[in-house]
Amino acid sequence: MATRIRLQRHGRKGYAFYSIVAADVRAPRDGKYIEKLGTYNPNTNPATVDLNFERALHWVECGAQPTDTVRNILSDEGVLLMKHLKGGVKKGAFDEAAAQAKFEAWKQEKEAKAAAFVAKKAEAKKNAAAARLEAEKAVNAKIAEKVAEKKAAAAAAKAEAEAAAAAAEAEATEEAPAEA
Repeated sequence: MATRIRLQRHGRKGYAFYSIVAADVRAPRDGKYIEKLGTYNPNTNPATVDLNFERALHWVECGAQPTDTVRNILSDEGVLLMKHLKGGVKKGAFDEAAAQAKFEAWKQEKEAKAAAFVAKKAEAKKNAAAARLEAEKAVNAKIAEKVAEKKAAAAAAKAEAEAAAAAAEAEATEEAPAEA
């Protein structure tokens, strides 16, 4: 019986959620499967993978062929690396402890890269927010400048109008006593 490790689609339209399963090649995509190995949610950033590492490794060692997407998932989770390291142990290239040490070193490096990615993303978000704030402050300063100019112009016009009214009143008071 040919066995495949593949994705089974769940979720609603436009929002897919997958189960990672070991199934017979002839079984329908969302049909009967032999064993559920985990889940895959591509809707999050980064994609969320919950995988039973030991069972996935067992199926890969037994000869189950993963699909292209599942091969990428298994590679990211380290299942294919562990299979490779176990092959080296069987051939006598190194012992089990060395294989485990190599795997742990790879895992720590991967976690460090993921943490750096998250930190970089948070820093970019922070910088974008600061840039938006500075742009908004510049726009507000221009608006405040225009408002100040309008108020100054209005105050000057009012002062000019008051001066003209005062001059007209003074002229009228000068002319009135001359007639009286």
